[in-house]
Amino acid sequence: MNNSSSKEDLRIRLLIVDDEQSIRKLCVTIGEALGFVCLEAESGESALALLEEQSVHIVLSDMVMPHMSGLEFLEKVKKLLPRTEIALMTGHGSIETAVQAMKLGAYDYITKPFSPLEELRLFLRRMADKVRLVEENEFLRQRMDSETAVHGIIGSSTKIQDVLRMVARLKDTRTPVLIYGESGTGKELVARAMHFRGAFGNRPFVAVDCGSLVPTLIESELFGYEKGAFTGALKSKQGLFQAADGGTIFLDEVGELPLELQAKLLRVLQEKEVRPVGSNQRMKVDVRVIAATNRDLEAAYKNGTFRKDLYFRLNVVTLYVPALRERRSDTPMLVHWFLERYAPGSELHVTSAAMKALMQYDWPGNVRELENCVERAVALGNGQIIDLGDLPSSIAAGASTFGVAAPSPVDRSSQDRSSIERSSMDRPGIERSGLDRPGIDRPAALNPDLSEAQALPQSSRVVPLSTTDLEDIERATIQRVFEQVNGDKALAGRMLGISRATLYRKLKRYNIGIGAMAGPSSHTLQ
Repeated sequence: MNNSSSKEDLRIRLLIVDDEQSIRKLCVTIGEALGFVCLEAESGESALALLEEQSVHIVLSDMVMPHMSGLEFLEKVKKLLPRTEIALMTGHGSIETAVQAMKLGAYDYITKPFSPLEELRLFLRRMADKVRLVEENEFLRQRMDSETAVHGIIGSSTKIQDVLRMVARLKDTRTPVLIYGESGTGKELVARAMHFRGAFGNRPFVAVDCGSLVPTLIESELFGYEKGAFTGALKSKQGLFQAADGGTIFLDEVGELPLELQAKLLRVLQEKEVRPVGSNQRMKVDVRVIAATNRDLEAAYKNGTFRKDLYFRLNVVTLYVPALRERRSDTPMLVHWFLERYAPGSELHVTSAAMKALMQYDWPGNVRELENCVERAVALGNGQIIDLGDLPSSIAAGASTFGVAAPSPVDRSSQDRSSIERSSMDRPGIERSGLDRPGIDRPAALNPDLSEAQALPQSSRVVPLSTTDLEDIERATIQRVFEQVNGDKALAGRMLGISRATLYRKLKRYNIGIGAMAGPSSHTLQ
């Protein structure tokens, strides 16, 4: 996954719609100077066709165009992309037209010719500021809303925050998305978040594991079949694309599809219609496609194992889900989220030594492997603490490498309450999710001639973590959440998944919000 393409995905995207090329070029020049990604269309029809394939944040459209007026175009775009900001350009402006445009959902209108040009630059900047503000508010709201966060993503690291921002941008669009990530990173959860958090969340979401489909049955599974199409076809059956009509189809491990099926899938994406096996009739389908892979598809199409045209059809927007070793600081949050899942309401704690081992381990199976590890520890533990003896030997051995002796189960039972109090975190920040689904290897890790250690980037090799490191992570997590909720201790406690008493103790220990705690509400933290 190219880092520069990720940055471009996060930039404001502006579409200029005008039948005059000179106006389009002028707007593109101003937009690019502001750092936008700029697209052009010479008519309302061509603009709508473009918006079917990729989303934009801002549309600047002429009011008077052949075949389709600016107001007609505005109505259609608002139905297709409800949250896209649209402004109209006109040389024939009037109060009546402006009022009508506002009623239809326009951001504003600007008159041509632009004089001075600074007026256009400030106009576009104001639109972009509104887009960013709405996105950031939506992003924060979803993080705090436990109801909408069911399909969310746990973590406060920069890389996971980038994923969340991309989800917020893409959730209301029909743009195809290609998700990369190693196995176990949570690609399907990201796809579900994009679907269920958005404007189309009440429509079907169909997940297809392309790697598990029987090759001879893939076509009939995806596109359906007619009665008598083959032996055993006693009645007609709807395909998965038809089942997802109006919603989203998630093609997991799309790189595993045979070349013959890739050609048929490409036709479905281009023509928006399917032909069931054994039928001469084609059926229209309106489906958003989100694909995921753990393969380097760019290398695959170059060596002939994946169709180039299908790759570019799927790869309109690329989203990379980081491996767990690339966001080690999220490990405590994930651990305590899984503790809540497998030991709800318990006072189960993780010792510093165990948490250190969990953070130092490279997790080749990513979050899914971590979840299995926590589930195992809960089942084998004594119901009070999780220590090194409750972890798989491969993980506990890593801690020994860095000078932490792995105790036996007998050693655990002799630990007193003070060792529990020194546990790395008491239910740190939780954004609901549980990234527990498959994902991809980076291109280097795809080379079978490289060892696992060679395949890892230098930055993700194991680095010893001290108790101070763990405390710094805990302090930073609590500080960040406390600031995000503007000092609301009740909300901060819910987000962090800890009791009020524990939160009070942590705030006092790390000297966070002391002034606020002296206020009248401090007595409620018990």
